Amino acid sequence: MSERIKILGIFAILGFLAGILANFAYHTVLPIVLSIFPQVLQAEWVLSGIAGAILTMLVLVLWAYLSGPRKQA
Repeated sequence: MSERIKILGIFAILGFLAGILANFAYHTVLPIVLSIFPQVLQAEWVLSGIAGAILTMLVLVLWAYLSGPRKQA
């Protein structure tokens, strides 16, 4: 199997897991946060920005952890 196919597959799986996480956050975490900060966080662009930042950081951390340092010959 080609390295590119493996990388694309890994990113597809990570994207799928990020979607599951976003759905969970939308249904459980969002109502709690909206009850604490009702006015500011009702703006859709704020919520999208927060979700995007969190998901990007998770993907970055997973990528950094999974790739690890390369051994030089």
